Amino acid sequence: MAHSITRIRVSQAQVLRAYAPKPVISVPSRCHTTEAPRKASWTHPIHTTEQILAIKPSHRQTKNWQDGVALGTVRFLRWGMDLVTGYRANSGHKNTSLRSIMTEEKWITRFIFLESVAGVPGMVAGMLRHLKSIRAFRRDHGWIETLLEEAYNERMHLLTFLKLAQPGPMMRIMVLGAQWIFFGGFSFAYLVSPQICHRFVGYLEEEAVITYTKAINDLDNGYLPGWEKLQAPSMAVRYWQMPEGQRCMRSLLLYIRADEANHADVNHTLGNLNQNTDPNPFAARFKLKDPGGSASVVRN
Repeated sequence: MAHSITRIRVSQAQVLRAYAPKPVISVPSRCHTTEAPRKASWTHPIHTTEQILAIKPSHRQTKNWQDGVALGTVRFLRWGMDLVTGYRANSGHKNTSLRSIMTEEKWITRFIFLESVAGVPGMVAGMLRHLKSIRAFRRDHGWIETLLEEAYNERMHLLTFLKLAQPGPMMRIMVLGAQWIFFGGFSFAYLVSPQICHRFVGYLEEEAVITYTKAINDLDNGYLPGWEKLQAPSMAVRYWQMPEGQRCMRSLLLYIRADEANHADVNHTLGNLNQNTDPNPFAARFKLKDPGGSASVVRN
């Protein structure tokens, strides 16, 4: 008895779908804004209340012409940003004109613009050092990781503030222009003198500490009533691991100010080092000295 044989053609895509592993988390195809919480690429260190409250504005005095160039550039950019965001040094005082008073909306605008620019230097420096390490066929001694972590941290600041307010078309245009100009200018400057660039970022972060300190003072003095009971976004609570009872807007500003102070210290330190041979002291770990040998670097 003859049997007919029917040939079934199965495409490669069908085979792959049949044997592909099932996803652990199913995300609806139409869901574009809701995302399952996951661990951050760089876990933020836990700061104690005493540590974040101890942060005060500080300034590293210039010691050579390179420092002068860096500081002068920062002050010029600070003047431009003050003009764009409507910032005034005495904006919270009762005798200030109505036009220059810094409201919650103006502070958020300033923060968003500041953080959109602050996220550029770490990424540019990390990218250029990454490319240099590849073409030189040698290690970078831990600089790349610290610089990329700084850029990631600044981006988290920006994303946190975007949970509180969304920029309008004009702000988006200004950020686009500032990012395009700053990215190109900083890339060229870092190729010419990375030491000046790290000093520049150190002074820039000093200005950021001053800005957040001023906002905290305005909040403490009652000039920002809309923030007195405002809670930090959930993503900020997870990222900074904010404890219960310390998840308000004031605590958020304190945590961000501590980050900016740390960036200032890191970049001023990197600006003091030999850019080609010195290891990054913030990334290297050392073994304890044993009786028969000396300390050695575990990771750099």
